[in-house]
Amino acid sequence: MSNVFLALAGLASFLVAGDPRPSEAVPAPVEISPSAAAARVAEWVAASGDNRALPYIIVDKPNASLLLFDAKGKALGQVPVLIGVAVGDDASPGIGSKNLAEIGPAEKTTPAGRFLAKYGLAAGKEKVLWVDYATSVALHPIPKGASAKERRRQRMLSPASDDNRITFGCINVPVAFYSKAVRPLFRKKGGYVYVLPDTKPLEVVFPRLRVQALANGT
Repeated sequence: MSNVFLALAGLASFLVAGDPRPSEAVPAPVEISPSAAAARVAEWVAASGDNRALPYIIVDKPNASLLLFDAKGKALGQVPVLIGVAVGDDASPGIGSKNLAEIGPAEKTTPAGRFLAKYGLAAGKEKVLWVDYATSVALHPIPKGASAKERRRQRMLSPASDDNRITFGCINVPVAFYSKAVRPLFRKKGGYVYVLPDTKPLEVVFPRLRVQALANGT
């Protein structure tokens, strides 16, 4: 499976470069290599069938990247993402009921965990892929109304991953990747999103991963 992952960087670059934003000056597309943690989770999901015959996504927060798989575990692409400003793995209590203006910097976290994601309406009657509706975390392209000062597209394409922390907690993905790859897979029945942790051990966030490791004697 690691050989398949290594082949994804070219696809990711194509999809990011293909975003229709000709008015913006952007750097060359960044190439991505999957982390050991992302590869480990991907192998566990594929081997155990934890995705329950649904497509799934692995969000690697430390590397600010996303891996997409179909229902059978075939790797379809990898792209950079934008995530919450704050480092952390838990959503603040009551965050889902707050207005954006009420959310402090320390609360802008993309929570780690395993989520059953489904499409639903957001503000403005636009459909988004809700990762965790209760905490208002969704996966969608960079909002059209995003401030130019935030330089979200430039951050997404930069070689570094630390500047990809800019959102209130939502996961921003390239427009072309979202429309051509994510939406066709998830729009009917949804799928699973596995968000890797910033600080917690993988086994704490994904207990079933620990169970499999023990069963394999590792």
